[in-house]
Amino acid sequence: MTAAHLPDPRGGRRLLRRLPLRQVLCLAPIVLVTVIAVQHRSVLVEGFGHLRTASWPWLLAAGGATCLTWVAAAVTRQGAVVQPLPKRRLLATQFAAGAANHLLPTGLGSSAVNLRFMAVCGIPLARSSAAVALYLLAESVGRVGLLAALLIAFPHALRVGGLLPAGTLGPLLLIAGALLAVAAGVLVLVRRLRTAVWSFLHSALGEARSVHTRPSRALALWGGSLAFPALQAAGLAAVGRALDLPVAPAHMALAYLAATVAVALVPTPGGLGSVEAALIVALVAAGGPVAVATAVVLAYRIITVWVPLVPGALTLGALVRLKVI
Repeated sequence: MTAAHLPDPRGGRRLLRRLPLRQVLCLAPIVLVTVIAVQHRSVLVEGFGHLRTASWPWLLAAGGATCLTWVAAAVTRQGAVVQPLPKRRLLATQFAAGAANHLLPTGLGSSAVNLRFMAVCGIPLARSSAAVALYLLAESVGRVGLLAALLIAFPHALRVGGLLPAGTLGPLLLIAGALLAVAAGVLVLVRRLRTAVWSFLHSALGEARSVHTRPSRALALWGGSLAFPALQAAGLAAVGRALDLPVAPAHMALAYLAATVAVALVPTPGGLGSVEAALIVALVAAGGPVAVATAVVLAYRIITVWVPLVPGALTLGALVRLKVI
């Protein structure tokens, strides 16, 4: 075989270069959904099995609450930025961001999708980053605020005494304090990092002041940040009623908020695994039997995560293809 007939090793690389990046990005969410679904196939089978025996009106209510969470997220996102955003594309982006959020750890997917959406809408990176930070802050304050209100209203709803082994609370607090001290020390000692952080905080505070000078934006920001976790908790309570979990709906909502606050720092895609475990523990602490609590959590995650995941991934690919994000 002559050199002229030898295969060109650069041909494959040329072919990859010709493949449009947007086509790759459109296919990536579906591939990731397939991989995650295969990894969690036993959970899916068991969860769908519980759904067959549930009360369908309550399951439909849970599905409706889940759909409204995307509306609440869109309202909160608009409240976090002064510039008006296109409403339909904003709502579609939140639906797609929900799928991205379950494919990447610790909310990175949702933040990346929304940053790209705001960039396409002409918002500078500094302002869009500040808007994302303001959204995350408002959502955290809303979630913790609702949890505190329910704890005050129902102080004995959770039997937390058995959740932690004796003598572990002190060491956990010491570890948390040590981590905060290390973070503060790094911030003080590394000048470049300190400069970047202060610059970002200055931009974020300026954006927050601008948002709060407009009552409609402030109402959207804080109203949506309260509605979002409330709708999520209502969805769990509806699934609990569908499967006859012997726990009061308000106590189920309290258990949901406590569990999600507890796992907020666990870097798993969409909280897969960690959220399920924390929700089961919280529902048992609220007085639910272990078997029924497990069924409720599996069914709830099927409705809120797995059912929207494929259409959400398809929407994400379509938005990339249409250059909305």
